[in-house]
Amino acid sequence: MSAPAMGTSKTAHDSSNKKKRGPGTLAIAYLVIYNVVMTAGWLVIAVGLVRAYLARGSYHGLYYSIEKPLKFFQTVALLEILHCAVGIVPSSVVLTGFQVMSRVFLTWAVTHSVREAKLSSTVCHLVANSVLSPVFTFGRAAVFVTFYCFVKCAWFSTRPYSLKLVQSEDSVLLFVAAWTITEIIRYSFYTFSLLNHLPYLIKWARYTFFIVLYPMGVTGELLTIYAALPYVQKTGLYSITLPNKYNFSFDYHTFLILIMISYIPLFPQLYFHMMRQRKKVLGHVDEYSKVE
Repeated sequence: MSAPAMGTSKTAHDSSNKKKRGPGTLAIAYLVIYNVVMTAGWLVIAVGLVRAYLARGSYHGLYYSIEKPLKFFQTVALLEILHCAVGIVPSSVVLTGFQVMSRVFLTWAVTHSVREAKLSSTVCHLVANSVLSPVFTFGRAAVFVTFYCFVKCAWFSTRPYSLKLVQSEDSVLLFVAAWTITEIIRYSFYTFSLLNHLPYLIKWARYTFFIVLYPMGVTGELLTIYAALPYVQKTGLYSITLPNKYNFSFDYHTFLILIMISYIPLFPQLYFHMMRQRKKVLGHVDEYSKVE
């Protein structure tokens, strides 16, 4: 009776080991190529932003200089949902899908689709004076400033506005800059991790730069969606009204407002999750340094 039990235990152990094994050689080769290409793509976007700024001497309207590569590489990131679904990347399909789709949505359904925007220039001063200020770059203060900008959006609805393309909004450049730096670091991190040669600098950057970049990107996203609201309401963009043969209605304007509201519970959770990950990944290195 004991022999079969031992055999069963061994079989279960072997099965468990198989489940814990990472992707095969071909999958690793594919992922390395994918991450190298994506790193290069976002580097192209970064270089495009810098060159356009140096040529124009202004940060206004820089989005147009990188619009095509941004749309391309952000859309290609949809493959990452497939990577999780087939199991070559051990990440949650739901979480990955949410993160990727939210960016693709903002890229195509807001920034690309909305041709006009109304946004007070005061918003730009708010962003410059709060999000980019060093006092807002640590811990809970980063969450506070994002929530502060969200609340301020409601107040700005009573202020005088200027009409311009949503692509020209400074808030677009804010989230594009945050995305670009984040993705260069993230894909570099994945590439070197797959090759088992991860430099500490990249590891440190991966779990440190988000402290500033995450609230910076979220603030830019919120302000961009807010800037698009008047145009969406005026034109009925993507909205479906009754009556129709399907007896179904959809108000895109309300949908965008709900998306903005969803940032309130979701952003702090994701942000502090990353803070805990930072402590977990980098904390033992700091403790080791103290021992030495």
